[in-house]
Amino acid sequence: MAARTRSGAGGLSARTRIIGWMMLLVTLALVAELVIAARVLTERTEAEVDQELVHEGDKLRDYAARAVDPATGEPYQDVRALLAGYLAEAVPNTDETLFSLVDGQPAHRARSEPPTRLDTDPTFVARAAAIVRPTSGTLTSAAGPVRYAVFPVRIAGDPDSGALVVAEFTAPAAEQVGSTVQVLAVVSVAALALSGMASWLIAGRVLAPIRALRLTADTVHESDLDQRISVSGNDDVAALAHTFNRMLARLQDAFNGQRAFLDDASHELRTPITVIRGHLELIGDDPVERARTLTLVLDELQRMNRLVDDLMLLAKAERPDFLNLHQIDVTDLVMEVLTKVSALGNRYWTLSEVTDRTVLADGQRLTQALMQLAANAVRHTEPGQEISIGVRTVADRLRISVADTGTGIAPEDRARIFERFTRAGHRGDQSRRSDGAGLGLAIVASIARAHGGQVLLESTPGKGAAFTLDLPLTRNAIPHPRSSYAATDLAEARP
Repeated sequence: MAARTRSGAGGLSARTRIIGWMMLLVTLALVAELVIAARVLTERTEAEVDQELVHEGDKLRDYAARAVDPATGEPYQDVRALLAGYLAEAVPNTDETLFSLVDGQPAHRARSEPPTRLDTDPTFVARAAAIVRPTSGTLTSAAGPVRYAVFPVRIAGDPDSGALVVAEFTAPAAEQVGSTVQVLAVVSVAALALSGMASWLIAGRVLAPIRALRLTADTVHESDLDQRISVSGNDDVAALAHTFNRMLARLQDAFNGQRAFLDDASHELRTPITVIRGHLELIGDDPVERARTLTLVLDELQRMNRLVDDLMLLAKAERPDFLNLHQIDVTDLVMEVLTKVSALGNRYWTLSEVTDRTVLADGQRLTQALMQLAANAVRHTEPGQEISIGVRTVADRLRISVADTGTGIAPEDRARIFERFTRAGHRGDQSRRSDGAGLGLAIVASIARAHGGQVLLESTPGKGAAFTLDLPLTRNAIPHPRSSYAATDLAEARP
């Protein structure tokens, strides 16, 4: 339970870190967006104010070019009258004021009431009166920042100098920009909160299988590999959970096989050790008895040595360097094996089939497998009975068979005789059970599996049994990782 608590806390911490980093990135992006938005809106407002100032200057020039003095009906010859006529027609905006200066003094003002009177500010009036060409600038007033422009006016023949002053109060526009940015900030914060909540829920669903994987990994140990992760969905996380479950299944199979192997090996080794120990403890001084005991001990030690050699061979079969592959002529291989096995027993040895094919394989390992099968056939046949060895090709498969005419394999034994430490007799002949360690057929199956093949078993009660090494003619065939044999009926399988 403590492991579960730590794993759960770890999962929550990972979830918090993921959401925290994501929210930090989103927050930084939103802050940058607000700063950029505020800057863009401010620059746009300033550009509009500047455009409005330029527009007033254009309107003044247009008015001076087309307007006439109402008193004379002629074009204006007096600066004061020109500026007064223009201001009489001008309609300033709410945040705008226009007034004229004549000889450095305020003369006329547009009809609207400005946020504050700049024409009564002696400092600003003095600054504007000193300007001799169109100029724009900024100042701070009681109503906030002001963007202004001064357009000097002179008429030939008139000694007076005049100027039109246009002032735009930018505080309301700045407030509008601030309000817009504030609305964007509120919306962004709300969106951030909603996205954070949604991300928290989604991250919880996404990380749930990973947390389950961690919890399962914490509870798994070699004595309990039954734990599995409940998987739903078909995304990458679900695929990870499926992969973890398959890994646990493989580990469970490996541990179970290792446990069974160690149990069987310890059981097989315990018997000769007990026999040797018992006879050595009871050995007397009689030379005949001592010689008999020594012979028995040596026989048991030889049997233990053979058992250890077989176990080492089975262990080595799982290594990639188990085979030494080269091209071999299978007919020559079978003929050589037939010559060797004739010394195993007084049987009628025959060669049933041959082929002219060659195969990429390990000749020594195949010879070892065939010798095991031949020795197994000798143990389960009587002197003079037939044992045949043959080789043939079927499609892209090579089949090397060792068949005997004994009593056959009992149906209940066919599925397990290829397992390690399994000894089974022929049907109706339990006295013929092997006195070996039960590793011979397991070695044969391992050699076939290392070549990418399997062992086929064909047996009919009373008619004998045939073991066939079924191997691919090409090395790109897929090995059989779990099943290394197949059992069929001899009468049906043989042509």
